Amino acid sequence: MPDLSLALTPQGPADAAAIERLDERAFGPGRYARSAYRLREGLEPDYALSFVARVGTLLVGANRMTRIRCGEAPALLLGPLTVDPAFRSGGIGEALVLKSLEAAREGGHALVLLVGDLPYYERMGFRRAPPGRLRFIGPVDPARLLYRELVPGALAAAGARVRRLRAR
Repeated sequence: MPDLSLALTPQGPADAAAIERLDERAFGPGRYARSAYRLREGLEPDYALSFVARVGTLLVGANRMTRIRCGEAPALLLGPLTVDPAFRSGGIGEALVLKSLEAAREGGHALVLLVGDLPYYERMGFRRAPPGRLRFIGPVDPARLLYRELVPGALAAAGARVRRLRAR
């Protein structure tokens, strides 16, 4: 009998096609118009901080962390977080996020941003960004702009303008 336990492993370039198919099923083609996608466009994820979830050999979830800047301060953008619809509500998404946050903390990162729903991400330590505190490229619903400090005071030390790094 094959082992069907959940395994979280670092994401790598070889996972890109499977993750793209998973994102397509979960979010559809409209995902490319979202501001968070535009911020990461053309950038590789930080593979040391991005993870995939597998049940056996089946990829059932993925979480990406991308290096960005808030003013001149380095930060991370979390997402997309994607879980195969057949495996939702099993804690896979939360496990992926917590794994990425742990790796980011251990790697010396101070601040993580995301665009998402507070009721879901709040239990992982995220809070709503104060109104007007961060300026994202493109439109972002201010109620969905969330942050998590991995180092106390990281948001106060960051600049307001959220921007992408240059593609390598």
